[in-house]
Amino acid sequence: MNSQNSPDRSSTDMTSSVPASTGVSTHNANGGALESESFQLQHPAVSGNEGSAAVGTVLQSDIGINTLLTRLKQSIASAREFAAFLKKRSTLEEEHAQGLKKLCKASHEFSRRSDNRQGSYVQYYNEVIGIHDRLADNGVQFSLSLHQMHEDLYDLATNIERGRKQWKQTGLSAEKRVQDSENLVEKAKAKYDSLAEDYDRARTGDKQSGRVFGLKGPKSAAQHEEDLHRKMQAADSDYASRVQTTQSQRLELVNTQRPQAVKAILDLIKECDSGLTLQLQKFASFNEKLLLSNGLCVSPLKGQTANQAQPSLREVVFQINNAQDLNGYIASHSTKIGQRHAEVKYQPHPVGLLQVLSLGPTQQSASTESRAQPDPSQSNRPGGLRQISHPDPSQEPPSPRKQAIAPDLAPLQHHPEQSYPESPHQTTFFPPGSAAAPPPLSHPQFSSSLYSQPPAPAAASHPDLSHPDLPPLRPVFGVSLEDLLKRDGSAIPLVVYQCLQAVELFGLDVEGIYRLSGSAPHVSKLKAIFDNDSSVVDFRNPESFFHDVNSVAGLLKQFFRDLPNPLLTHEHFPDFIEAARIEDDVTRRDSLHAIVNSLPDPNYATLRALTLHLHRVQEHSVANRMNAGNLAICFGPTLMGTGSNIADAGWQVRVIETILQNTYQIFDED
Repeated sequence: MNSQNSPDRSSTDMTSSVPASTGVSTHNANGGALESESFQLQHPAVSGNEGSAAVGTVLQSDIGINTLLTRLKQSIASAREFAAFLKKRSTLEEEHAQGLKKLCKASHEFSRRSDNRQGSYVQYYNEVIGIHDRLADNGVQFSLSLHQMHEDLYDLATNIERGRKQWKQTGLSAEKRVQDSENLVEKAKAKYDSLAEDYDRARTGDKQSGRVFGLKGPKSAAQHEEDLHRKMQAADSDYASRVQTTQSQRLELVNTQRPQAVKAILDLIKECDSGLTLQLQKFASFNEKLLLSNGLCVSPLKGQTANQAQPSLREVVFQINNAQDLNGYIASHSTKIGQRHAEVKYQPHPVGLLQVLSLGPTQQSASTESRAQPDPSQSNRPGGLRQISHPDPSQEPPSPRKQAIAPDLAPLQHHPEQSYPESPHQTTFFPPGSAAAPPPLSHPQFSSSLYSQPPAPAAASHPDLSHPDLPPLRPVFGVSLEDLLKRDGSAIPLVVYQCLQAVELFGLDVEGIYRLSGSAPHVSKLKAIFDNDSSVVDFRNPESFFHDVNSVAGLLKQFFRDLPNPLLTHEHFPDFIEAARIEDDVTRRDSLHAIVNSLPDPNYATLRALTLHLHRVQEHSVANRMNAGNLAICFGPTLMGTGSNIADAGWQVRVIETILQNTYQIFDED
């Protein structure tokens, strides 16, 4: 038995398992390296309940050891639970600190790349990253300290559990021996009492029977009495010896074994509770010092010599000078400026100059009069505007690559002051007596001659409806975009531009625009007017479309439905459907972007203008109830055509919706 060593167990185990002075990590004022500090366990004031009579009575009773073993089991369970808490908290802090360090490293590497801002921004941004890196270092040290606390507390709980099992076996076995001895005393006493009563009856009782039958035959009364007397004396001797043995065991239990077990278990309880309290106090101190260190990293204390060179996070951020960075970046390109080109001047060829000089005054006058005479066939057009085109049959429209198109599609707005430069092959005439030209139609301008728009028509009030069945002199509906480009010289058909302009002027806030159908007679009349001569139409005046903007929207969709080859073309239909099946949003967007770039030039320019317009429509979805999904439902089959499989309708809608949701990623705004 280890009971002889139990009085010294408290002092030896507390010294080995829970040191009185433990190294605690703390942070200096600058938030830098951690320093070691001696941590002393602080004991609260102890009340006098432990020495009370009730406590002593319980500890000296038969239930004292069981009571203390139950209490020790609770202490061990609490220590293990807090150790598990420390382990989980340590893991969380380590993951957070390591993630912050990785983020700081990645941000620092990105700041050194050439495509990132330089100047004061990158300088002070790196200081911000450095502050976060120091915060991550503090978190790592805090995590390591918590992990060490977990290991110490777990080892303490394991040692205490081992001692509990040992003293449970020692203390309870002594109690059980005394209890078993007392049970044997009770049995010996009962046997002795029974034999004494039998002997008394045999000695003073009824003697008429005379003989008693035994195993060896009948016994006389005297023999029976003598036999009972002998048995009674043997039972009395056994009873007395058992009482003496029980008394000695009880005395040893009360004076030696029980006090040793009680003291050892009490020491284990105090050792476990003290170790748990110490780790709790260390945990509280670590948290306070972690927060203090992080606070000093973000905002160091002022007035200290060591901290003068360390600005706070706020001061670092406010030292970024945007104007200086911008001017410095622009000035750094001053060495890349090439030689200034000479001023462009008109220098006529001598042959052309001689031809002009060879004309006489009469020929020049006749030429002027012939150009001043208006065409009678054009006199009935609104505004009296007349256009005469002189196309060059030897020059075909160019077909630049998609990267060279870059049409400048500004938002469709009305600019009364804007005028269009004259084409070298077009001459615009006004009727006699007109002081100035009417305000031209605001139409998008393109950097390439391929997308030059025909001269703007005069501002007409509304089309002449007296002849609803106009002949299709210059048909627009049912004509391919390539043919319209060759004929009109514009990549975006005029009917598309007019409809987009009307909707943006009068229909952005109309509920259900492009979803509600307009008047069928109005759509038919407007279609006939465009097929006759689209140059006379001006949708800036709502009278031109009967004040029915829904009919304009229906006319636009009718134009795309009547195209021989849909806007997104039959050739690219399978590619669009395959791209729509991609689940990842970014991959689907990039795939659709590549397919859109491979469209023919007029299809690409028209799709770009329509997409930018529909994006502006969905920006007013609060009023018109037409978000990207609703617009995609209206324009999906219209722009892609009807495939052979009806199940592709959903993928068509997804194609248009993805394009609308990524308008400025697929097309440039300008």
